[in-house]
Amino acid sequence: MTTVAVLGGGIGGLAASYYLFKSPQVTKVLVLESSSRFGGWLWSTRRSDGAVFEHGPRGIRPAGAVGHNTLNMVDDLGLGGDILPVPSSHVASQNRYVYMNSQLHRMPSGLSGLLRTVPPFSRPLLLSVAMEMLVKKGAEEDESVYSFVTRRLGKELADIAVDSLCRGVFAGDCRKLSVRSCFPVLYNAEQRRGSLTLGMLLGSGPSPAVPPGPLAQRSVTESWSQWSLSRGVESLPECIAEYLRRSGRVELHREAAVQQISPSASGWTIRLEDGVVSADHIISALPAKALASVLPPSCQTLIQLLQDISTVTVAVVNLEYEGSILPVSGFGHLLPSSEDQALLGVVYDSVPFPQHDRTNGPTTRLTVMMGGAWFHEVFGPPDTVSEERLLARATEAVQCHLGVPTAPSWSRVTVQRDCIPQYYPGHFRRVESMRSFIRENNLSLSLIGSSYDGVSVNDVIFNGRTAVEQLLGTGV
Repeated sequence: MTTVAVLGGGIGGLAASYYLFKSPQVTKVLVLESSSRFGGWLWSTRRSDGAVFEHGPRGIRPAGAVGHNTLNMVDDLGLGGDILPVPSSHVASQNRYVYMNSQLHRMPSGLSGLLRTVPPFSRPLLLSVAMEMLVKKGAEEDESVYSFVTRRLGKELADIAVDSLCRGVFAGDCRKLSVRSCFPVLYNAEQRRGSLTLGMLLGSGPSPAVPPGPLAQRSVTESWSQWSLSRGVESLPECIAEYLRRSGRVELHREAAVQQISPSASGWTIRLEDGVVSADHIISALPAKALASVLPPSCQTLIQLLQDISTVTVAVVNLEYEGSILPVSGFGHLLPSSEDQALLGVVYDSVPFPQHDRTNGPTTRLTVMMGGAWFHEVFGPPDTVSEERLLARATEAVQCHLGVPTAPSWSRVTVQRDCIPQYYPGHFRRVESMRSFIRENNLSLSLIGSSYDGVSVNDVIFNGRTAVEQLLGTGV
């Protein structure tokens, strides 16, 4: 394996390049990124007064094999000293809210929360959990998240908690998202144990084994619920890119948009705006539709499958207010689609990460998320909506939901076009068909990134690692 080209310099492409560099089997790695920066959706604004604002993911979960894998990488890159951990005992971990019926409600947590009737729910959640164990296993190969949760836990939980959760995680509609692909742990619990409760207690099947390094072990000992970095999450891709630059075996190219890729005798010919490069293997970390647009006509079956993967656009509005303005303390609040289709949720950034507040005088940083699966319906085409309209909608939400009468002292509006892939029922079959086509046609091509096997930062990094291991036939 002489030269591997990695298409896309987001966190997936950078992670794959990091694992490729670890292997002596690879002589040269080419990273081709179409934009002017590396990091993709991991994007932070750092102000000179110390304030940090996130325009994409803001906290990364440390749990499980994929969480340990990311922390092992962070450790290896020498970023351990920059970690900002949020323990599970922290108010941001304990308090999560839902805004419903024009009111903030703290979501039940702990045993006491399960035993009591807590608004907006009409009965104790423990009743739903207990009844769930009596529900028969579903016969479908896949179904929507909403259908699955309604069947197993009842309509109320699906309408409020799960609807809100899917909007917070996927900016998506739980009535259209696949339970098998979006929440594989829940699907596997039912398949293997016949019950979500038993699945959680007894385990729902094998998970990848990643020995935790010192930082991951610390996250377990200190019981972290999430973490960030002192200069924002963009520090992670920046640090990987710098690590790769120093390696001597990795070439990083920005503003290098791929025009076309064509199979050649030795692998691939990759046509760029200003020339042609060759590679023995391609790892594509491009969004599915972007890859579809550069594949040759001989890959029509693959092109069609890639084009079938939908995405949604999210408006991210960062706000800063003078002083301490929150009526409650916690991670933030989500809204079910029945309450307000436009507003997905509000994150109280200053609560989990006060270290990102400016250094001179108290402020409150918030992020309002809007649109997602409802963007076009509510705001129209992303190209036509003004920043002023989105800012007004966000500040109105803060005023209405949190009772904040003042205007923000600083704001930034970012429209993240097609940022979150939507896994609809049957998604796992589509991905299987793509990889079968690649195998059957002996294409030296690997598919990674959020379009296929998970949208979280941890999933994307781990899938980059998995692709490299499969390519080289070794562990990394």
